[in-house]
Amino acid sequence: MEFCSSREQGVMTIKVSGRLDAGNAPEFEKECANCLDEGDTHLLVGLEDLEYISSAGLRSILSTGKKLKARGGDLILCSLNGMVQEVFDISGFSSIFSIYDTMEAALDEI
Repeated sequence: MEFCSSREQGVMTIKVSGRLDAGNAPEFEKECANCLDEGDTHLLVGLEDLEYISSAGLRSILSTGKKLKARGGDLILCSLNGMVQEVFDISGFSSIFSIYDTMEAALDEI
């Protein structure tokens, strides 16, 4: 897994690529925690290049979302590809999180 963090229109964004599984979910959570430590309450995660997500990856996203919500913020997801979108739909995560087709659409709504 690789990720790239940047600030777009005042919102911290993280683009994730590769696989988000038990081996690297803690690394993803740590990156998100760093954003929280810096005072960010809204986090936009782009998943267009994510090829695979395991239950451990889903747990890391859920954990991050809960931490943000506790601080009055939210976790926003965008650009889910076919297989990842299917996992989110089956697991019910599509109804838990705000999901947008593109990063631009998500930024317009924040």
